[in-house]
Amino acid sequence: MAEENEQLGSRDKVLLAAMQMIGENPGAKLSVRAVAARAGVSTGSLRFHFPTQRALQDQVLTRLYDVIVDENRIHDRTVPARERLVDCLRQVLAPAGVGAGAREAHRVIHEQFIAPEPTEQVQQAYLTLEREGRRRVEYWLTVLTSEGALTPGDTSRRAQFLLTVLNGLALERALPAEGSILQAENDTLYMAVDAVLNSGTS
Repeated sequence: MAEENEQLGSRDKVLLAAMQMIGENPGAKLSVRAVAARAGVSTGSLRFHFPTQRALQDQVLTRLYDVIVDENRIHDRTVPARERLVDCLRQVLAPAGVGAGAREAHRVIHEQFIAPEPTEQVQQAYLTLEREGRRRVEYWLTVLTSEGALTPGDTSRRAQFLLTVLNGLALERALPAEGSILQAENDTLYMAVDAVLNSGTS
């Protein structure tokens, strides 16, 4: 692993280090000094590739979503649009885990984004996460619209609705429940997707 890391360019070393930090702590601030030290590059080299902290965060989250979410799934027309969209939404929920894993994820989110004063740095970190998630969902909806599976409409509003459902489901994974959490989650995902696919021109 160390040998492979040596073969990477400085930009990729920075991205790898930042992704490792996010993996260890989803609320990590990704400070320039900490990421540069982890990557084994100078802060000047990091700044050359990523002039701002936001540019670094955006690129890291894009890479993480590329790993988590298979973008090709939405293009597989051998599968009904309804199933494809549900599958894509499931992939977003997968990393949250269930039970103890979900509780830990929510504890980190609370400590990083809810408990502290909403400084500009905290706001930017959260908005970067939110923006990348919205971009992915809007992309899926745009694909379905272009192929005629979804009536043209307010893509942003539809994406916000689906993201709100995902946020609620992620929270439910951390809470006590009767019966199968995953079965209830599955039913909710299909209801949400059906609402979007049948939303007409709204």
